Amino acid sequence: MKSLHFITTLLLLAACQSQPATSTQESSNQINLDEVTITQLRQGYNEKKYTIANVVNAYLQRIDDIDKKGPALNSIIYLNPDALKQAEALDKEMADGKIRSPLHGIPVILKDNIDTHDMPTTAGATVLQNSFPLKDSWVTKKLIEAGAVILGKANLSEWANFRGNMSSSGWSGVGGQTKNPYVLDRNPCGSSSGSGVVVAANLCILAIGTETNGSIVCPSNNNGIVGLKPTVGLISRSGIIPISFTQDTPGPMCRTVEDIAISLGILTGVDSADSKTLNPAGVFLTNYTKFLKADGLKGKRIGVIKGSANFHVKVDSLFTRAIAFMKNQGAEIIEVQVSTEKIEDNSFTVMLYEFKDGLNSYFKSLGEKVPVKNLEELITFNKKDSIELRYFDQELLVMAQAKGDLKSKEYTDALSHMLSATRDHGIDKVMNDNHLDALIAPTGSPAWKTDHLNGDHYIGGSSSLAAIAGYPSIAVPMGFIGDLPVDISFFGKAWSEGLLIEIAYAYEQGTKHRQAPKYLVTD
Repeated sequence: MKSLHFITTLLLLAACQSQPATSTQESSNQINLDEVTITQLRQGYNEKKYTIANVVNAYLQRIDDIDKKGPALNSIIYLNPDALKQAEALDKEMADGKIRSPLHGIPVILKDNIDTHDMPTTAGATVLQNSFPLKDSWVTKKLIEAGAVILGKANLSEWANFRGNMSSSGWSGVGGQTKNPYVLDRNPCGSSSGSGVVVAANLCILAIGTETNGSIVCPSNNNGIVGLKPTVGLISRSGIIPISFTQDTPGPMCRTVEDIAISLGILTGVDSADSKTLNPAGVFLTNYTKFLKADGLKGKRIGVIKGSANFHVKVDSLFTRAIAFMKNQGAEIIEVQVSTEKIEDNSFTVMLYEFKDGLNSYFKSLGEKVPVKNLEELITFNKKDSIELRYFDQELLVMAQAKGDLKSKEYTDALSHMLSATRDHGIDKVMNDNHLDALIAPTGSPAWKTDHLNGDHYIGGSSSLAAIAGYPSIAVPMGFIGDLPVDISFFGKAWSEGLLIEIAYAYEQGTKHRQAPKYLVTD
């Protein structure tokens, strides 16, 4: 595999030869990508200010300058060597009057556990660094069909952070350590670390992350962006390296709620390869922009869960201001109680069983070229590798391998308890009893310093209840503590993405907390 810098250089040279700037079009080095939105970029295309190839070339230059040089964020594992060729083809379609969707010509970066047949899909693991899946994932296919340009693959916490104890989020054997663009020695959180960073640093407009518990909303919190974890089953997981069949979901990560709404409608749908999408109760909309209402907080009843804050006094201060703003906008705030006894223990048991089952199935889907065939062989491979166990162990892999199959009573009991506790006796009960439209909580604490010796230093967060239930949540910037951003999370019942977008959009538009990073270095 050629180096990222080498591929980038080839792409830039090709762009200079095939896309000369004209008097009516901005050259790639003149395009201002800072905080640009999907709507603004599409307007530029429509007004012929620049071409898709111009924009893609500008992003590639920015990636080379910021991700590999300059601050050296290390957020991208691979670039798509065909990105410019695909951009040129989309330019031709646009010139012929064909616009595939609102994402036509929009640059996207995928977390590197999402299958792409033309680029390696690694989960950050050296064992898969040359693994080319036999076909694209559902998400990749939907984006390509919509006319998006896949710029490349984002770094992540290896195996989506389900590998070992005392690990550092954003580190993988393939990609190394991703940095936080606000303060470079701070952690980007994970496991969708690179996806959060590329959006925050304006290396793309849209990134796709995945979440099992916190892996979209926590990087959104640490990187000052908007991240949506949908209801499990709203977006197909086929072609995504799994942790948990019950909890896994991909989701969009952007700088604005509007861009989230635009992107989400492209990704939804029923997929026969993922039974979670076959839920007869599913609400699969293709347009979520109708929920973008500036007065979306008016008349809403919003619950604050007792004990969901109080893990960081400065976060509490921002959360108190957020509540005051919502009240001022006409929302009614109600304090509620939700019992979460043993749900995380049961969820962990479920993940161990489902990870073993799902990963073994994924290895089989790769055909004969993958160097390992199952989890047991992966554990053996890692023991012999010079990189994989340099900093962290693989205890979670070992624990998963020790589990039986999905017929085990331990597994079925844990699954039944956690779903009952988080759904029937959790989110559904408290929202029905109190006639709530949504629940809120601080998403997390300010980013901690990256530490390969002691691992992550989580102080607190609110992802577990919605994640374990398989219900939706959206994280939106809530403000800054010093130079570091933090988010607020809005979550609720299954299939309530539209309502959550409406509330989150009204909060975002009324507060405007998003700020671009400054790539600060700690003195």
